[in-house]
Amino acid sequence: MTGREERKSNDLFFTCSLIDYIARKTQNKRADVVTTLGRDSIAKIYELADVYHSDNIERVSDDLIESAHIPTGCFDNLSNSRYSIPSHWDIGKVYKRLILGIAREQNMDIVDALFAAYQSFVSDLIEDFNSSFYYDAPQNILNAYLRGSVIPD
Repeated sequence: MTGREERKSNDLFFTCSLIDYIARKTQNKRADVVTTLGRDSIAKIYELADVYHSDNIERVSDDLIESAHIPTGCFDNLSNSRYSIPSHWDIGKVYKRLILGIAREQNMDIVDALFAAYQSFVSDLIEDFNSSFYYDAPQNILNAYLRGSVIPD
């Protein structure tokens, strides 16, 4: 471990932040970006995150958008936001914590947990920047995912 986090945790943070950056740039939902990139590409990004992180995120995202043929979508959660917009780094941290929790609680591989997180209803809640869900405590976001609802049983 170097720094404040384990290396692979930081790699996951970068991977999630890059997914959010690509989604914003192409105006797609985060789940659509993950699906289009595919498991092999996501696994490679996660594995090489320390290399990608030392490069310009704009160039890295352009390369991935081009190689995966990610089309321009029509999902724009930025211009519809009435409040301060969290950065792609902020949202990357939210997803990193969620994915680590899913992997721990459901004994899943990190990449499988990543797909589970982005393809869940929680992803739609995180993407709604007019709500405060993405600011919620990490355990509350994980509990919502595990319950399948934001409302406690």
